[in-house]
Amino acid sequence: MQPEDLPLAGTVVLDFSQFLAGPVAALRLADLGARVIKVERPHTGEIGRTLAFAGRSAAGDTLSFHAMNRNKEAVVADLKDPADLVRVKDLVARADVLIENFRPGVMERIGLDYASVRELNPGLVYASASGYGDTGPWVSRPGQDLLAQAVSGVTWLAGADRPMTVGLSLADHLMSCHLAEGVTALLVRRARTGRGGLVETSLLEGMLDLQATLLTRPEGEDLAGSPRPMSAWTPTGIFATKDGYVALSGAPLDRLATTLGDAELTQLAATGAWEKHSDRVNDLIAAALGRDTTAAWLDALPAQDGSNGWLAPVLTLEELLASPEFAALEMTQEVERSALEPGGTPVTLKTTRSPIRVDGEILRHRRGAPRLGEHGILRHGADPLGGEPHGR
Repeated sequence: MQPEDLPLAGTVVLDFSQFLAGPVAALRLADLGARVIKVERPHTGEIGRTLAFAGRSAAGDTLSFHAMNRNKEAVVADLKDPADLVRVKDLVARADVLIENFRPGVMERIGLDYASVRELNPGLVYASASGYGDTGPWVSRPGQDLLAQAVSGVTWLAGADRPMTVGLSLADHLMSCHLAEGVTALLVRRARTGRGGLVETSLLEGMLDLQATLLTRPEGEDLAGSPRPMSAWTPTGIFATKDGYVALSGAPLDRLATTLGDAELTQLAATGAWEKHSDRVNDLIAAALGRDTTAAWLDALPAQDGSNGWLAPVLTLEELLASPEFAALEMTQEVERSALEPGGTPVTLKTTRSPIRVDGEILRHRRGAPRLGEHGILRHGADPLGGEPHGR
């Protein structure tokens, strides 16, 4: 697909955000064609350049920074310096979108809050992300993924006897999706009305939205306790086999019992009383599945309805990467980080691509994450927008 055919081609985004949720929201816009310019502090840049997952780095920055900031440009500005701040405000006046995830109150103190910049650019779409919103007793708490998972109740949903984290930055990535969705919606409204707007969300709101089915109930009815490993209509869960694990979902109990060859399970299914004995049903299924291999059950269970919709193998990431299913998705791409010195050799990294396809085409971009100040230092006269107007 040609760059000009991408949905957000011509849209200029100023990315003031740091580390994960904000930068990934900006990345999602970049993948859809927006021109994203990171605005970073001098000398160190944003914290994500040095704060690494498992200490992994390449070409002077953390691998997590490379993953979250590919396909962007980068300029340097000191927001505490009045002269630099004037230059930043000039960029804001000509941009389409601004993304920030500072703690509530920070942008107000430096005069870059929405109420202030709206005077500079009425058509600006302003996206603000926080940990717990901008009101309430938790407003000043650090907005960090693990902490948001902890307070949201999600850590008790794994069915274990202790709270368990997902092991990924779930809250951050969810919030990045909501933030990017809000930005694109306001861009559509701006195209219709000419008016910009403010979109806000938080880590906790995203985690609560994830639990919508648990929070939905008739008026006056209390929330139920933590969900059981069994669903309300079919056995569901992860079970050990003779040589691994399988995930079971959506299997009608009577047909499952016949395939597993368990008489007691068949009797429970026939009486329709199995929900009252869900723990026993769970134990019977576990015992039956443990008697044969994962491959054997994958072959046996689909025979009941002509599909393998009931069962899936539980794979490690390495096993998935070696599978033909992963190869068919073409979910990775190569990006190129510019050389440190003129005439030097660029650094090539493999990373994920956008999970979105547009008009049947996979979205790929060759540009890697920018070096700090690669596209200019504002106090030295850099103007990445070239003096051309963008915001309406």
